[in-house]
Parts: sequence; C-alpha cells; structure tokens
Amino acid sequence: MGQRLYYIITGTIFGGAALIHLGRLTNHWTVTVGSWTAPLWLSVVGMTIAGTLSVWAFRLAADGKKK
Repeated sequence: MGQRLYYIITGTIFGGAALIHLGRLTNHWTVTVGSWTAPLWLSVVGMTIAGTLSVWAFRLAADGKKK
C-alpha cells in the first residue's frame, strides 16, 4: 500500500469519526460507559481533533500527488 492511499484511508476514517461526533451533538445522543455518562462537550473536542486529523491526512495525500 502506498503512502498516498494510507493518507486517504486514514483521512476517511477520521472524517467518519468527526461526523459521528457531529451526529451526537446535533441529535443529543447519550453515551454511557458503566455508570458514567459522557458529556456532550466531549464530542466537541473529539470532533475538532478528528476533523483536524482528517483534513491533515487529505492535505498530505494531495501533496503526495504533486510529486
């Protein structure tokens, strides 16, 4: 597997994770682990990090195409 394909795959996975966090925020889904319920603001952090990593991966894939 080439490096460009790796960046595309990871960008897609992180983009999907960001969309899931966005869905949780817009639909107010609850996430419970044991007796602990994750607050919604945690999805803001998760969406920001996953979205940033997704954009970064796609930019690296685009740079690899130019070479």
